[in-house]
Amino acid sequence: VQLVESGGGLVEIGGSLRLSCEASGFTFSSSVMSWYRQAPGKEREWVAGINTEDLGMYADSVKGRFTISRDNEKNTVYLQMDRLKSEDTAVYYCRARNLYWGQGTQVTVSS
Repeated sequence: VQLVESGGGLVEIGGSLRLSCEASGFTFSSSVMSWYRQAPGKEREWVAGINTEDLGMYADSVKGRFTISRDNEKNTVYLQMDRLKSEDTAVYYCRARNLYWGQGTQVTVSS
């Protein structure tokens, strides 16, 4: 199993980023996929999840600003992040089947 995140970077407050997570080694289309994040000095927290019927769920802290989606043809899950805040700064991780983790991608939101 391999999960490879990309799309992180430095963005200004109020800006947008789209994270991608390309998966391999398991049946992507039948797997629940999630995004987590971990800020410095804090525990890793769940951000968003998407089930096999494309139903997305969100943590209250990102609801209305982030959108999770998936492309089963590309074995990829995305996290569109809009109206970013400084408190969104963290390493973002992709997770598959509540079991496998990616290596993470850094998102830094700065003024």
